[in-house]
Amino acid sequence: MPRRIYPLRILGMGLGGMVVGVVLWERQASALAWLCMALPAFVWPHVAYLLTQRSADPYHAETRNLLIDSAMAAAFVPLMHFNLLPSVLLVTLTLVDKITTGIRGLWARALVVMLVAGAASTLLTGMHWAPQTSMLVMVACLPVMVLHTLSVSVVSYHLIRKATHNNQMLDELRRVDALTGLFGRGHWQEQAEAALRRHHTTDEPACMLMLDIDHFKSINDLHGHTVGDEVIRALAHVVRGHVRAGDCAGRFGGDEFAIVLPGMHARDALAIAQRIREQTECVRLRHLPDLRITSSIGVAPADHRHSNLRAWVDAADAALYAAKHGGRNRVSGYIEPALAPAV
Repeated sequence: MPRRIYPLRILGMGLGGMVVGVVLWERQASALAWLCMALPAFVWPHVAYLLTQRSADPYHAETRNLLIDSAMAAAFVPLMHFNLLPSVLLVTLTLVDKITTGIRGLWARALVVMLVAGAASTLLTGMHWAPQTSMLVMVACLPVMVLHTLSVSVVSYHLIRKATHNNQMLDELRRVDALTGLFGRGHWQEQAEAALRRHHTTDEPACMLMLDIDHFKSINDLHGHTVGDEVIRALAHVVRGHVRAGDCAGRFGGDEFAIVLPGMHARDALAIAQRIREQTECVRLRHLPDLRITSSIGVAPADHRHSNLRAWVDAADAALYAAKHGGRNRVSGYIEPALAPAV
């Protein structure tokens, strides 16, 4: 935070000092009044930065500095004899700065500090009421309004970009399974439901592959969970190599994977499943070259009788279990039984 605030403080206090200086010049102020303007405007930003850098708690120190900024801005008002436009401008922009920090309650504390500092400055300089603003002072206020607005906008823009990037990363973490790099179950279910809806509304074909690693429990028990994770990652790599850009391959749970193939008929889906099964047989772990990895795959085309995603998943699961009961390391397709003819 200090490095971000430092240049903004130099800009803000410097421009504010310029406005106060124009007012002081118009009323031919004393040298003491000029000194009271110059120290906060041009010396304080550097002192604040050094104090923060040397503090054991930079965040707390910078929060304190922000309150001191507010006090100095309020002290300028009596120094300018309450010249209306620059007084309102400095007080308003000072409060805006505190609000945009995002520090809870800072603006309220700053308001109290400004009231106290304004009263103290009035006691020290005397109560002189001259609210009229000349054209020269108005012109001097323009850079403050323009540059302050632009600087706050730039900072807000970067914060928004950062927040957007963080949200995208969080969304990516939600959608992607950390171990395999495939989609997580939640995102996979959303895509599968969308494919089933399209099938119901437009008759677009779609197929689901349910894939399971054969004897995975034995692999875990014999070689440990680290090897089990390597096997899962290796199979995920095989799956990624056989899906199209519009397909959705996800980790369904444990050693089970699910793939949705929109726009694909059962014959083509069975061919893809067969290629995945064959390539899985070729997978070898570098430190366990003798470990044989195989998979069983069930294929189920979307059907109008699948009233919801669960029914489609059940059909793919039934095909998967048929492959396992048939001896494993094979592909099995599930075909919905034909409806009985009406009598």
